Amino acid sequence: MTQTAQDVMTRAPETVAPEAPPTEIAAIMRDAGTGMVPVTEGDELCGVVTDRDIVIRAIADGRIPDTCSARDVWTDTPLTAAPGDDVGDVMRVMRDADIRRIPVVDGARVVGVISLGDLAMERDPGSVLADISSAAPGR
Repeated sequence: MTQTAQDVMTRAPETVAPEAPPTEIAAIMRDAGTGMVPVTEGDELCGVVTDRDIVIRAIADGRIPDTCSARDVWTDTPLTAAPGDDVGDVMRVMRDADIRRIPVVDGARVVGVISLGDLAMERDPGSVLADISSAAPGR
């Protein structure tokens, strides 16, 4: 039986509004043990902020994280997967685009996120990446 994105995704990720400051986003990442937070307006995905975005587009550029917003550091046209997409196809998209996480959207509504860690835990549960990914958040 073919596995789909909804079979391996982390469900109902926390999201932020475009006005959210990077400090708030970083706290969500810390508490949830994730490296990406979807940015939504209403229920619709309008971008994503990764831990790398905060470092490269805020801190390294000299912005004060409390005075800028998700909109200042986000990726506003993220690649996405649909809940019914084949996991192999999602993996190819992630590999080809060199991304570690991909939002799963139903229409434009965020329903989950797939990370390399999710894929490792599903496909190779004995791997080092799966062990790291299954550790408690904040470690």
